[in-house]
Amino acid sequence: MARPVKLEETRNIGIMAHIDAGKTTSTERILFYTGVTHKIGEVDEGNTVMDWMEQERERGITITSAATTTSWKRFNRDFRINIIDTPGHVDFTVEVERSLRVLDGAVAIFDAVAGVQPQSETVWRQADKYRVPRIAFVNKMDRVGADFDHCIRSMRQRLGAHPVPLQFPLGKEDTFIGCIDFIEQKAIVWVEETLGAKFEIFEVEKLWDKAFLNTRPDIAAALKASAISPEFYKEHREKVVEYIAEHDDAVLSKYVQEHALTPEELRASIRRSSLALKLVPVVAGSAFKNKGIQPLLDAVVDYLPSPVDVLPVEGTSLDGTEPVVRRASDDQPFSALAFKIMTDPFVGHLTYIRVYSGVLKSGSYIYNSTKRTRERIGRLLRMHANKREEIDAIYAGDIAACVGLKSVTTGDTLCDEDKPVILESIEFPAPVISVAIEPKTKADQDKLGNALAKLAQEDPTFRVHTDPDTGQTLISGMGELHLEIIVDRMMREFNVQASVGRP
Repeated sequence: MARPVKLEETRNIGIMAHIDAGKTTSTERILFYTGVTHKIGEVDEGNTVMDWMEQERERGITITSAATTTSWKRFNRDFRINIIDTPGHVDFTVEVERSLRVLDGAVAIFDAVAGVQPQSETVWRQADKYRVPRIAFVNKMDRVGADFDHCIRSMRQRLGAHPVPLQFPLGKEDTFIGCIDFIEQKAIVWVEETLGAKFEIFEVEKLWDKAFLNTRPDIAAALKASAISPEFYKEHREKVVEYIAEHDDAVLSKYVQEHALTPEELRASIRRSSLALKLVPVVAGSAFKNKGIQPLLDAVVDYLPSPVDVLPVEGTSLDGTEPVVRRASDDQPFSALAFKIMTDPFVGHLTYIRVYSGVLKSGSYIYNSTKRTRERIGRLLRMHANKREEIDAIYAGDIAACVGLKSVTTGDTLCDEDKPVILESIEFPAPVISVAIEPKTKADQDKLGNALAKLAQEDPTFRVHTDPDTGQTLISGMGELHLEIIVDRMMREFNVQASVGRP
């Protein structure tokens, strides 16, 4: 069987940010414009595809990372993008941590009004820890007080990053209509009536053309609001090009001699620098108002790594003495990491895996080198948040879910039995808060133990233990919200009525 998508044309990305910066809204727009969904989901209306748990829809927050697959056309090549939408709340940092462990690149979303917020710093450091290249998306450019420059300054000061703006917003607050692209030297204006699916592109020179502006009062108002003049544009673009050239020796000499670089050279240079974690490309938009999502997808394809661009994954042999390297290719021995376990009402245990090398066919046997057990893969599923399609095989660099694995826990390595390898596991923080839990009726008692065991298997930061002095059952987690959600899930998914109190 041939692979459906080339390795160079695959992108595994995560979407990370502070609470309410617009991660889920942006992901919903991406799914709509890439043709996966035919109706835009809204967090406020509780009909999003990515936040599918009842608790997520009621509260309007993301609790578990949802994975989905979509495709995007760029320069007549079809790219497959696997997206993981992560939660923002600090109680669920473990979801971000384990997603970053298996991703190749990330999109960090910032609120244009607030700039860098505390949780943005946390997820940024997590991405630094796993050396994940990222691009930034300044969201909510339509809000009162939105300031693109302030956002970039705060990234420099608070994150110590090297942001390079590839665009400048056209208009601000309620006059925000589009962006000026510094790389292509074009202006992009979205057409309101099409829900942002269509946009016009024209040369930047037209913005200073009086006759053209008389026919387009919206563009004239936007230029006035964001105070863009030909001098301002020229100065800003030169700064950007110079900043890009400074970080890349390959184009520096040409830039010094000619002071000009073609869009192709610029794109190739930004790609090299962002893969080496020297630069962070920045684009702007407003996901809720359906603007700026298509250039964001182009940036994902242009500047984030494919599985081939990342260093080969390193593991150790079974006895832990010698290092073993697995390159991302189909002819290498199979190796994968289980990064998430979910209890699904229809198929039982779902194990999300990221394949680093080799091919896995459904119905075949694999070896769990962490637990030293042999298991059979029942079925392989490609996940779309909570819908799924069955596939026959999964190839290197892909993310999918398997059914039928019994003894796997988060962070286990799955590999070829003849050529075993143990990949670096995922470290989880210790719980910070404990409460006592007791069943309300005798009937609930048996069900309670079962429900807690299932939830603990799913979530590595949730622990259950019995206090030896009082005999109470204590549950511990990463925060009040975390434990509240767990008790809520026990009632809904497992029908266990329990009361919670101080230990």
